[in-house]
Amino acid sequence: MKFTGILMLAGIALMTSTVAQAQVAGSTPLGVAVAELRDVTLGWSAKRQILGQAVFNDKSEQIGAIDDIVIAPDKAVSYAIVGVGGFLGAGRHDVAIPVNQLTLNDGKFVLAGATKDALKDMPAFEYAH
Repeated sequence: MKFTGILMLAGIALMTSTVAQAQVAGSTPLGVAVAELRDVTLGWSAKRQILGQAVFNDKSEQIGAIDDIVIAPDKAVSYAIVGVGGFLGAGRHDVAIPVNQLTLNDGKFVLAGATKDALKDMPAFEYAH
């Protein structure tokens, strides 16, 4: 289903009345409430809109690409894992960049003041085993 179709369904869901459900002590409802559905449909899809996207500096030079998003234990998106350099995986260097340092400018992810060399000089990010 296309994004516009999902958005239209979300709008219809928001306009219709919701059915009150009884709560049971000790239970937790699953899924998303109708009121939250709008936030979900207006959010970004990591798979479709973030992962694999190029990262540029403020001089419009491509300095890497977003390879992963790390979600902290408090469930907040904390870091973008940016791959720098390399060819077909050889010589590649991954770094963790706080997401609040990235901006979206004209559809491009921008890390102001960064260069490929500066990112290569950062400590390499490695996943815990």
